[in-house]
Amino acid sequence: MGGPRYDLLVIGGGINGAGVAADAAGRGLSVCLVEQGDLASGTSQASSKLIHGGLRYLEHFEFRLVREALLEREVMLDRAPHIVWPLRFVLPEADGLRSRLRVQAGLFLYDHLARRRRIPASRAIDLTADPAGGVLRSDLRRGFSYWDCWVDDARLVVLNARLAAMHGAQIRTRTRVTALARGDEAWTATLDVGGRRETCQARVVVNAAGPWADRAAALARDNAAAGAVHLRLVKGSHIVVPRIAGAEDGFLFQNIDGRVVFVLPFETAFTLIGTTDVAISGSPAEATCSAEEEDYLLAAANRFLARPLERGDIIWRFAGVRPLQADEDQSNPSALSRDYALELSGTGAGTAMLSIIGGKVTTYRRLAEAVMDRLAPLFPGLRPAWTASRHLPGGDIPNGDFGLYVEGLSRLYAWIPEVMMLALARRHGTATREVIGDARRLDDMGSLFPGGLSAREVGYLVANEWAMTADDILWRRTKAGLHATLAGCEEAVKGAVCALLPSNRP
Repeated sequence: MGGPRYDLLVIGGGINGAGVAADAAGRGLSVCLVEQGDLASGTSQASSKLIHGGLRYLEHFEFRLVREALLEREVMLDRAPHIVWPLRFVLPEADGLRSRLRVQAGLFLYDHLARRRRIPASRAIDLTADPAGGVLRSDLRRGFSYWDCWVDDARLVVLNARLAAMHGAQIRTRTRVTALARGDEAWTATLDVGGRRETCQARVVVNAAGPWADRAAALARDNAAAGAVHLRLVKGSHIVVPRIAGAEDGFLFQNIDGRVVFVLPFETAFTLIGTTDVAISGSPAEATCSAEEEDYLLAAANRFLARPLERGDIIWRFAGVRPLQADEDQSNPSALSRDYALELSGTGAGTAMLSIIGGKVTTYRRLAEAVMDRLAPLFPGLRPAWTASRHLPGGDIPNGDFGLYVEGLSRLYAWIPEVMMLALARRHGTATREVIGDARRLDDMGSLFPGGLSAREVGYLVANEWAMTADDILWRRTKAGLHATLAGCEEAVKGAVCALLPSNRP
């Protein structure tokens, strides 16, 4: 009657939920992760796509958070070199903004708060001689360069879910928790699976529902052991334009309101610009990039770019909602901490619920370790932390040399076009050969779509990565939908991919 029983029920299939599920499963716990939509379908697909220390957080004296994030850059480069790689950033000087001395001091701390192995140090640059200067206004003559890392955020979530499943975790997408009831030894969760009611039991519940964490906690509020969760919801929006000529580096532009805006190379043909900080009170699912936010981002970028952008240049926009720690004394959303908090209510099996508030993509792994530390007294004999030294699926590239690995794949599969091979390797790393399977010529890959996507890869994503809809494939497992949009064939591609899905076959 109570359904299957687990040690841990994780609510939420974003980066925090997937990270916790992987960590816990690898320590020997039985785990079930439930997500009301698709993996990474909320905030975790709408980040700025960076593994970074957070240079601007130094202004708020968040030295521990920055140091932890800087250390994680190196860990993530080791664990997933196919979806994480170093990216140089250019920060031009401009009159009336942060002084040169202040920027130098911040970069010095950024370089020295944590040991660097593969990340170069910052330095002053002459924009009249540096190639990046050609992107900028001619009167911008001096600046700095520093390094952080790029990440495919949605794939990071999926790969953590795969790692969890490899250790026995159950991953259930399109599954919504509608009720939580305590018991003497376990919680009973009522699940809505496409209109069908199911139940399962778990000794402990981890609430990793992100901007829905307050609602998940409220499911158990009639239980005195489960406390309310208080969030500040802050929307961050981004816009995407065709690749700005010469903008192969990332740029960090200071804005007149004291914030900063990233201008980043995205995929192979685009430039990503973000982000905003707008406090919201409505449903996170309804968050969109407003016209005012588009204007804000365009104006911030155009203060520095040699060729100004216009609204007509925007080919895609997206918004995500950050669930930050509530601070009644802080009215500026940009100043709210990006650190995470863990709220544990209840003391034993059947009553303990741990809610996660806040967090960053960069520090999700450390957050998962912190969750397990808090829960360790409830699971005697729990295995030690292990994820720092374990590659994510596809990340076991020899010496972490992605370029050399792609060269080897290109020789082995000379019939695959270069653009397609690069896309496959970026998405799958050493699992690329598994995706290609027994194909011996391009025709064996089936229908071909923009962004290096093929019918064969669609089948792999359905069979191995919980993809169920065209959007799952075109916008989260890949960004083929963006390439199709640029080519003006998005509806045709969506229809063709949809026809390949099992639910649409006769």
